[in-house]
Amino acid sequence: MTKNTKIILWFLGICGVILIVFFGIGIFLLKNISSSDETYEVTIGKSSGDKLAVIELKETIVSSEEIVRQFKKYGDDKSIKGIVFRVESPGGGVVASQEIYEAVRKVRDDGKPVVVSMGSIAASGGYYVSCGGSRIVANRGTLTGSIGVIMEFIHLNKLMDKIGIDATTVKTGKLKDAGSYMRSSTEEDKKYFKSITNDVYEQFIGVVIEERGLPRDTVLALADGRVFTGEQALRAGLIDTLGTYEDAVSIAAGLARIKGEPQLVKERRRRSTIYESLFGSVKEELVDLKQQFLQQPILQYRLAEPY
Repeated sequence: MTKNTKIILWFLGICGVILIVFFGIGIFLLKNISSSDETYEVTIGKSSGDKLAVIELKETIVSSEEIVRQFKKYGDDKSIKGIVFRVESPGGGVVASQEIYEAVRKVRDDGKPVVVSMGSIAASGGYYVSCGGSRIVANRGTLTGSIGVIMEFIHLNKLMDKIGIDATTVKTGKLKDAGSYMRSSTEEDKKYFKSITNDVYEQFIGVVIEERGLPRDTVLALADGRVFTGEQALRAGLIDTLGTYEDAVSIAAGLARIKGEPQLVKERRRRSTIYESLFGSVKEELVDLKQQFLQQPILQYRLAEPY
């Protein structure tokens, strides 16, 4: 190797190190130059009338925290005369669904109308949370219902046997590892899990009976896990009326005794950094993937979607 070649290689190496350092500094700055990580409110339309808040649930229900926070905020805000709750969800975790339902019901029972506007799907846990509203409005083609409970387990023991992976479980009770991916479920395991799902199913049934004013036998006939269109749900008594989002807004304004066109407000969240503005969509996809496969509650009020 000639002297000139060595000089060129050294020069390229130094340039490479400098580029890596500057790239790292740039990423650090992008991550830490804050635009704002707080939520802010936007006004929809140009009306200056009394306010209705819009709260949106547009995802699988994994956590209740954000929706519950908004209901508490707008429930306590005396300038907000009513709430439109837009539900676009196939359901999700049992506890998260129950917590959202309780937050909706509390605002309603405290005297502030909550009108549920169902989107294309408001099923299982999505229907459960809707039951807390003052009125439920669905489109004719909305898929709702799916009253039931589901628990799903993956068992990898046969695959582990094929590829030569062994595992040892030390436990204190015969049911402690029930549902483990390292062994198949026994009949006793299935009986155990069935008792849990039956109990949570009865909780769902009880809410529908109470909120919809339907006889138990009628609800049981509807609560076999199937979905209904908006028109079918109306005939069955699961919703109050057919209509669009705009219809739900009008109904909420009427219940809140707002004269004229209401002023609609809802929350949006700014991306916290320039870095997130550039790479946020990738991050959101990864978070969504994590929620779907790693953070899904085992016990769910969720429609088993065909994809």
